[in-house]
Amino acid sequence: MILILEENVDLNGPEFKQLMEHLGSLPGIQTRIHHEKGTERVLTEVYLIGSTLQLSVEDMKALPCVERVVRVSEPYRVLGRHKDDQRLSHFDYNGLRFGQDTLHVFAGLCAVDTREHVEMMMRALRDNGQVCTRMGAYKPRTSPYSFQGHGKACLPYVFELAGKYGIKVIAMEITHEDHIDQIREALHATGNPTGVMLQIGTRNAQNFELLKAVGRQQEFPVLFKRGFGITLDESLNAAEYLASEGNRKVIFGLRGMKTNMGDPHRNFVDFSHVPVVKRLTRMPVCIDPSHSVGSRAMAPDRLLDIMHVTAQGVIAGANMVLVDFHPEPSKALVDGAQALTLAELPYFLEDVRIAREAYLKRAALAEKFHASSGTASAAA
Repeated sequence: MILILEENVDLNGPEFKQLMEHLGSLPGIQTRIHHEKGTERVLTEVYLIGSTLQLSVEDMKALPCVERVVRVSEPYRVLGRHKDDQRLSHFDYNGLRFGQDTLHVFAGLCAVDTREHVEMMMRALRDNGQVCTRMGAYKPRTSPYSFQGHGKACLPYVFELAGKYGIKVIAMEITHEDHIDQIREALHATGNPTGVMLQIGTRNAQNFELLKAVGRQQEFPVLFKRGFGITLDESLNAAEYLASEGNRKVIFGLRGMKTNMGDPHRNFVDFSHVPVVKRLTRMPVCIDPSHSVGSRAMAPDRLLDIMHVTAQGVIAGANMVLVDFHPEPSKALVDGAQALTLAELPYFLEDVRIAREAYLKRAALAEKFHASSGTASAAA
């Protein structure tokens, strides 16, 4: 059960104290408080954890400070969509809005290799009107002998260059909770010129201690990538770990499933789950076409497979695209075979725009159809 309190409630006031004292007296019930800070208001929610079936919704509504009560019987208590749940499906970070109705492209280096390449990438993004990128400083690898990223050593120049070229958000994978402090310290040391979206990679999709640590901090939003060998339900429950610790600024990433049923692609493309995740939860949905396809294979229509599956995800309503680019793919230290070139960046962005326009037209058509159907049903 979730108690949604009145706007800007005074947490030091007598009414809030009275509410918490009453909730504390309920047998077998634990409480967890979450604050959602917007540009003009602060929303406070109280999660009641335990056996809440015996609690009356009407009695809970009558408690001090309580504006609305949501009874949660379905999974994904915090991130899920629930009956009578009117909570927002978006969040704001560093001047950008991320929601189920927005679309951002995060094109960039799968792994940072040189300062020169970082600058070339960010300059190209700025010249093409982009304010987001991906930059891998920490890289989990299958082989212990493969390049695993420059780590904290590259953070200062990555952040400085982001500020120089107007990049507002960098998606950056972490593999250990210490990386959060390293990123925070490097941002502070460089004057906070940009923002970071922490990325939980598919290998850490069920690293629950890491998920808890990332969830406890609320400074950085999180891109959670679906586990490549577990079910969608298991992945959504893993993402719930982040929110249950307090961080609800979570984007769910689809990056393909690990199975030879997807051959010759690197993974089996799972972008048909874009609308499923949006229906089950309030999370924006990201697609990663690069790691799904894994190569620069081209169809007879002269379109790269990466661009085909990107369009499939965008036309299904994706809200974020995470895609590999590199100034010199042949020299990339990680996944150069799937990286697009800087010359292809404007072409790729225009193709995304076309797919997004098609999605918006489809959504408008669906809205028109259901509105007319509802009118007809009511008249009948």
